Amino acid sequence: MAVEIPPLMKPSRLRSRAGLWGECMAEFLGTFVLISFGCGVVAVAVAGLPGSGRTAGPTTFFISSGDWLLITWGWAFAVVFGVYVAGGVSGAHINPAVTLAFAVRRKFAWAKVLPYWGAQLLGAFVGAALVFGVYHDAISAFDLAMKGPKTNGHTLASFSIFGTFPAPYFHGGFWGPLFDQIVGTAFLVMFIAAVIDMRNTAVKANLGPLIVGFAVAAIGMSYGSNAGYAINPARDLGPRLLTYAAGWQDLAFPGSLAGAFSDYWWVPIVGPLVGGVIGVLLYDLFIGDVLHMRALRGEKGDVGRTSEVKTGDEE
Repeated sequence: MAVEIPPLMKPSRLRSRAGLWGECMAEFLGTFVLISFGCGVVAVAVAGLPGSGRTAGPTTFFISSGDWLLITWGWAFAVVFGVYVAGGVSGAHINPAVTLAFAVRRKFAWAKVLPYWGAQLLGAFVGAALVFGVYHDAISAFDLAMKGPKTNGHTLASFSIFGTFPAPYFHGGFWGPLFDQIVGTAFLVMFIAAVIDMRNTAVKANLGPLIVGFAVAAIGMSYGSNAGYAINPARDLGPRLLTYAAGWQDLAFPGSLAGAFSDYWWVPIVGPLVGGVIGVLLYDLFIGDVLHMRALRGEKGDVGRTSEVKTGDEE
């Protein structure tokens, strides 16, 4: 039984929210949820659990692959609930790469792209600020106990709660991490396109957000170690801006650590934007166009099934 829920504001003040303004509000809140829980789970793994005495030491974290699973599933759930929160209003892109890809191939209005990007970036910044506020003491204790290079008292490990950076085996190079971000985001957008395509084996019963969360977990498990699988420009840039304001300085902008990487900040932005477009183009080239032609011909077919064979008596 449906229950009518009265609005908090007068209808005359709600009219402006029925259009783009309301969609941007939804994108803001959805991205806020995404970052609050995504960066939140990393804060638990890196600073919260060690600092609260639940690990072998105050700086002990990521000692096995199981710790990485905590991160990947945490980000997966963050995506699931971010999409559930915003999906009914804006479609829950909560990712500038998805917005751009949908503008290129899904008839999403180009006039909405920049407003969506702005809302997503702001939501990511505020979500990161919430995580910083909640875990400020844990992060401070972690950085104080941590040995090694520090930037304004902060470490690269504590920065990893919020932003991404390349693995040491890239030796500071851009091309490997850039290719990694293109590949990861291409898979993400490809999977999203498949999940929401009603011509394909689309997910029913409003389980789409859950399956998209599974996709993010799969990408993190398979392609996460190279550069932290940002696969979302707002996910990286919003928290990166927060960390710059909060004192991580060069680690955040321009994204530099002496002897490790330099001027890295643009890679998690450009890579996902390029990868998202590639992902949707690949899906349409290999799958979408086939489904389109079958629809034009009125063909349904027994996709993935064995055709029923009639016996002589049935005939």
